[in-house]
Amino acid sequence: MQHSSILVTDLAEQLNVSSVTIRKDLTELERAKKLYRNHGKAILIDPYIDNRNVSDKEKLCVDEKRAIGAKAASLITPKDSILIASGTTMHALARNIVTTDKLTVITASLEVATILSKDRNVDIIQLGGMLRHSSLSVVGKYAESALADFSCSKLYIGVDGIDLDFGITTTDMMEAMLNRVMMQTAQKTIVLADSSKFGRRGFSKISDMEEVDHIITDSKIPAATARRIEEMGIELTIVDSQLHF
Repeated sequence: MQHSSILVTDLAEQLNVSSVTIRKDLTELERAKKLYRNHGKAILIDPYIDNRNVSDKEKLCVDEKRAIGAKAASLITPKDSILIASGTTMHALARNIVTTDKLTVITASLEVATILSKDRNVDIIQLGGMLRHSSLSVVGKYAESALADFSCSKLYIGVDGIDLDFGITTTDMMEAMLNRVMMQTAQKTIVLADSSKFGRRGFSKISDMEEVDHIITDSKIPAATARRIEEMGIELTIVDSQLHF
């Protein structure tokens, strides 16, 4: 509980017992739903994310998403051209965008397009394709092929999980494929993720951590995780969910 995760070998050394004994104990604790086993270590939270409806996700980490969205919006420059992926943190970003000049936005999210449609300074390119009912966003080859004609300064992307060894993930395979194409279209990839996403994995991998340029998260991120992200050379911005930008 103090460290969020711990290696089997470390437990064996600390308790002066064999790794076999530790594994048996961890198996019992996992059956009791006290922890989760994962590749030679025990972790406190379930690392695997279920695909949940967007309306359910909107109720989670509301203040954190609002603060992350506000900070992300502050990075947009006059006459910018940006990509916005899907997800509730992207909705928070869209609600915080205030323009003083022209802005071009390409998005897979119907909700993002709807929010930004109220601002006449924003030119919106809505990607087409197959609609994901759970996220109210499009995926598929039509969305992917459209991106071949564009080049954007930034991609803002939400994720379902960030595992520093495995990479960034989402629950949907087709969404992951579209996100990879989006990353190729943008000069810079900015991941917007509240602190609950760290140490977790969705079903489908989007990319390795080395392909991420910038992460914006909230102040509940574990200090050790924050240090490791910065050691990877990834820009890290931590926002206070009680503050507004």
